[in-house]
Amino acid sequence: MKHSILTLVLAVAAFFSVAILLAQGEGAHILWNRQGYAPEQPIAFSHRLHAGELQVDCQYCHWAAEKSRHAGVPATSVCMNCHRFVSAPLGAVRAEDAAATEAGRKPQPVVSPEIQKIYDALGLDASLNVDPHREKKPIRWVKIHRVPAYVRFDHRSHVSVGVSCASCHGAVETMERVRQVESLSMGWCVNCHRRLNASGLAGRPVRASLDCVACHY
Repeated sequence: MKHSILTLVLAVAAFFSVAILLAQGEGAHILWNRQGYAPEQPIAFSHRLHAGELQVDCQYCHWAAEKSRHAGVPATSVCMNCHRFVSAPLGAVRAEDAAATEAGRKPQPVVSPEIQKIYDALGLDASLNVDPHREKKPIRWVKIHRVPAYVRFDHRSHVSVGVSCASCHGAVETMERVRQVESLSMGWCVNCHRRLNASGLAGRPVRASLDCVACHY
């Protein structure tokens, strides 16, 4: 009897120890409760600037959301579609132009530290050509929105019927650093399905599944 109680106590202690470690490692988010999680990323990419001020469509970068289970993160080559020409904020470029004019010299190229990280990841030289002596290295973005392994969430089935990105991800266009806004719990998902079934979506009726196997199979 004493042995069984001791085993139970040790098991409970081990569980809470793991929970505490997970909380410390992810900003006090225990297990799958990651609401409010906003980790620092390897590049300080501003969604407020890109999706907000510049109004870059979500699917320009996360193009797989419409075609795949996973939205994915954009390849660095997608970043280069713009950043081959834009290497620094406009204010920094204008400041260099003004300084060069005052000094009677040609303006020097201006590259922001964050955009330089893109060039470094691709192994580019100062002329933005591939440098054979430099190693290419992937940008290791930190995943924010997660669901347990036993949940199968499919982006394409939601995007294809008109569910907006903000429904799950919040007003990303206002965020300097993206954070998890919703709990993404089973209850939250089920209530969303119920609400859409009752109200429809964009004036169209919706039959969002409430069957367990829709997400757990």
